[in-house]
Amino acid sequence: MKIYTKTGDDGTTGLFGGQRVSKYSLRISAYGTVDELNSIIGIALSTDVPRRLIQPLKDLSSLLFTVGSDLATPLDPPAKYSIPRITDEHIGWLEQLIDEYQEDLPELKNFILPGGSPTAAQLHLARTVCRRAERAAVELATKENIGDVVIKFLNRLSDFLFVAARMANFFEGVTESPWVPNERN
Repeated sequence: MKIYTKTGDDGTTGLFGGQRVSKYSLRISAYGTVDELNSIIGIALSTDVPRRLIQPLKDLSSLLFTVGSDLATPLDPPAKYSIPRITDEHIGWLEQLIDEYQEDLPELKNFILPGGSPTAAQLHLARTVCRRAERAAVELATKENIGDVVIKFLNRLSDFLFVAARMANFFEGVTESPWVPNERN
């Protein structure tokens, strides 16, 4: 199988189900941003990740392919074959991890600046890209029915990535920097 098909040379790409759309369509923007997010998770995993975060981040990377296939497959008409979709169970998994991690972290009393350890910095970057993916999915949902689960998942995922960044700093002994407004703000 060749990696190139040349079918996208005209500026279109195929969705699951056969429909061709422009590469600048809202749907492509949404799942393309999820793909970018997954690459950043891969970069984070290439750092010295605290052991407690490794498997959840690997599981999340795999799950982001499900998010991508969900976004790449229109709900109507239904695909001719079974496509993995994001479910409320996936959201529950993220919420469970968030709650578990929050128990170990010091209480957050003010905004913090993104950064810290290399792992935490990558997870903060992932969080911001996740928010962009969420905005793209919300915009797509104004034009096409994508259901409400993917948007909820992306919203919770950005919360998880924030907490995971804090966990990375905590386990690596890096003090978070609080945001302190100054005269220039």
